[in-house]
Amino acid sequence: MAKIPIQVTVNGQSHQAEVEPRMLLVHFLREELGLTGTKIGCDTSQCGACVVSMNGSTVKSCTCLAVQADGAEIATIEGLANGSELHPMQEAFWDNHGLQCGYCTAGMIMTAVEMLERNPHPSSDEVRAGLEGNLCRCTGYQNIVKSILAAAEKMDGHAHHDETGGHAHHDH
Repeated sequence: MAKIPIQVTVNGQSHQAEVEPRMLLVHFLREELGLTGTKIGCDTSQCGACVVSMNGSTVKSCTCLAVQADGAEIATIEGLANGSELHPMQEAFWDNHGLQCGYCTAGMIMTAVEMLERNPHPSSDEVRAGLEGNLCRCTGYQNIVKSILAAAEKMDGHAHHDETGGHAHHDH
């Protein structure tokens, strides 16, 4: 099968590659770029473990072809922290026990970051509705919701982006 050239910017770094037309974005990120924080849970767009941000919107990378991402700006869980300083959403998940096994966490956090960019002050019900595409088999969601609400308060309604287009934490 002939390979197709693509160019993507992932976590602020430009990457050029030749990929098979059938390669999924999640496999490109994990296998070609070594970014294994994005998980493969179901391969059917049901669980949300594979959520990444593409051009500012969350996508389930298990149902997006790498060629569809050509020219895109992609952010993965690895791109959220600012060096050794966690993003406020990551800190909130840590502080509020928003994870257990951790398998769904990257997708939950990526979804939650975009959720707060759209709605900086969500209610508990709005958070739960915003997580409908993400499954967690361990936590019962209570601490995940608590974590997102804590992050919203900590972020004070501001979406944070660094100069590379990735997410970054900045003190207020």
